[in-house]
Amino acid sequence: MTTPSVATIRAAIKAKLETVTDIGKVNDYQRYSKNNSELQAQYVATIAGAKQLRGWNIRRTKTRETGPDVVGPKVVTHTWDIRGYMALDDSAATEKTFDDLIEAIRDAFRDYETLGGAVQTTVIDGEVAGVQVIESVPVLFAGVLSHSARLQLMTRHYQ
Repeated sequence: MTTPSVATIRAAIKAKLETVTDIGKVNDYQRYSKNNSELQAQYVATIAGAKQLRGWNIRRTKTRETGPDVVGPKVVTHTWDIRGYMALDDSAATEKTFDDLIEAIRDAFRDYETLGGAVQTTVIDGEVAGVQVIESVPVLFAGVLSHSARLQLMTRHYQ
């Protein structure tokens, strides 16, 4: 296996997210804007024929590199945040829909341990495997009351 770039790993994560039904818009980096309507546009997707704020972004938040004990390759572990937002509609019980979407993401990565060969593994020290839910809360995002989730994925490769 050749040493993957951060861009290669990010692309593999994005590609897998995009396989999830009704995932919404997937951005491969955290989008910003001084204007709420411009920010909303970066996260709006058409779901069941209607436009809805439903989107995700990917951000590397940490890298840890350890040297070999004696001889061998260095171990590089990246931590990735996958943040999602979906417009909240209490009368439609969208919290349940959002939870189902989170579980669909977790399921998609469960049998994708090497991200299609981009990394050695997403199972870290036998303790953390695949996508973890760090937080799921309501927020005001781009001026819209929304569900928000912070998911985490750790990847490991050797260099």
